[in-house]
Amino acid sequence: MIRVAIANQKGGVGKTTTAINLATALAAAGQRVILVDFDPQGNASTGFGIPSDARTPSSYELLADPSRAAEAMQATMVPNLWVVPATSALAGAEVELVGAENRTGRLRAALATLPACDWLFVDCPPSLGLLTLNALAACDHVLIPLQTEFYALEGLTQLLGTIEQVKARANPRLDLLGVVLTMHDRRNRLSDDVAADVRAALGGRVFDTMIPRNVRLSEAPSHGLPALLYDLRAAGSEAYMALARELMGKAPAARQAA
Repeated sequence: MIRVAIANQKGGVGKTTTAINLATALAAAGQRVILVDFDPQGNASTGFGIPSDARTPSSYELLADPSRAAEAMQATMVPNLWVVPATSALAGAEVELVGAENRTGRLRAALATLPACDWLFVDCPPSLGLLTLNALAACDHVLIPLQTEFYALEGLTQLLGTIEQVKARANPRLDLLGVVLTMHDRRNRLSDDVAADVRAALGGRVFDTMIPRNVRLSEAPSHGLPALLYDLRAAGSEAYMALARELMGKAPAARQAA
């Protein structure tokens, strides 16, 4: 099982959109996928049409009682894809964990009890708090969605620093799986300049596939559907399918690193 934290402390970069549609594309390709919604806002859960009153047990229980992790899994409309939904109760978990023993290792214990699959993704909240630290300590890889705008570069530096700290103190196996450039607008010179700067800095760690700005990607969550089910032929859907193929190409090396 390849465990991947999808993280970026900056909001609005396409993190949850990437989690939903990449997981869907991999499942459609025959991969068995679990997506853990680890954001108190529960946007990934909404994106799969899971109503708020049907989200318990939730990812909060993964921290409060790791033995209940498997109970929290829900099948989705996509074959081979399961979601552990999130509720607002998760927002209180960071306060509850402050004085707890092994406070950054709770999620790791929970994920160890889940059924075997090919990929497990954790959709992190837009912060570098205890929830994200738990995800980084529990996963073997980090996938960073990065919006192609100027301020995104500053946030990337901070996140890469946090990854190195977690690697040194809590999870020596943690590795950067790659950076996905999102919301790319070819009509905007700045988008191309930022993409070029990121590639110059990180080289092969940046995926070839770039996710374009696409209205269908924005519309899909309001219908409780991944974009690939909402409009398979949309440019955004095609980009996520290409990203899934690229990610599967990295799978052998990722499994070996894990």
